[in-house]
Amino acid sequence: MQQEFRPTAEEMTGQQLPYPARQSDMDPAPDSDLSNYKPAGKLTDKVAIITGADSGIGRAVAIAFAMEGADVAIVYNENTDDAKYTKRLVELKGRRCLVIQGDVRQKAECERAVQETVAEYGKLNILVNNAAFQMSQQKLEDITEEQLRRTFETNIFGYVFMAQAALPHLHEDDAIVNTGSIVGIVGNPILVDYTATKGAIHAFTKSLAIQLGERKIRVNCVAPGPVWTPNIPATMPKDEVKQFGHEVALARPGQPEELAPAYVLLASSDGSFMTGSIVEVTGGKLG
Repeated sequence: MQQEFRPTAEEMTGQQLPYPARQSDMDPAPDSDLSNYKPAGKLTDKVAIITGADSGIGRAVAIAFAMEGADVAIVYNENTDDAKYTKRLVELKGRRCLVIQGDVRQKAECERAVQETVAEYGKLNILVNNAAFQMSQQKLEDITEEQLRRTFETNIFGYVFMAQAALPHLHEDDAIVNTGSIVGIVGNPILVDYTATKGAIHAFTKSLAIQLGERKIRVNCVAPGPVWTPNIPATMPKDEVKQFGHEVALARPGQPEELAPAYVLLASSDGSFMTGSIVEVTGGKLG
């Protein structure tokens, strides 16, 4: 097991990057290579589609799924270089990776992504809804209509559109895993619109789990705490980035690699009696 550099909140640099940020430009780089992960064949010959998988949590999940034996399709919006690198990392684990550029705000794009995945692999077993948009604002009045629409259309419309497109291909024992957030439970004063969408994702997860229970398709959600991903230096104020993760019990931000095992649990038979769950991976979020 490698000992990765996982900086404390006090060691964060306060780096600022233009949106959308590239993971390759981040300092320190997120730990997302799964070098500490020990696979056990939990997803052998499964096929997964993961949105927002060019970097951050989505990249780590794609690598973990590949290590567990799954072929993956990654859907991304803008950062082609990051997406190509994720593909390389997945293929180094011995599995196939289909890269699909698209905008989950558009239903037709979601349908195309699923169709391309099924055409490539012949089936679909796992949907991971992970694409997200956020932009911090100090006051509610500063949230523009454009920002509000982009946040909701990416974070909740896209989840619904992807689930609608995937469901005709999912069967008993298949799974949908959504990415929520602890802020959807406890709130965040500078991410009001974002927190609202994350609360919606939690409710969507629970309701869809009830609806799909008779079809034996499980629907769950991972609720991360502060995690060091490209969205942070690109969308948060410098003073927040400089102390990122200070509010949790472990006094540091999480790394994408530390989130991926929760997605494996919920996508695999290890989570066979879990549906409608909101699994918090937060470092001990306080308040």
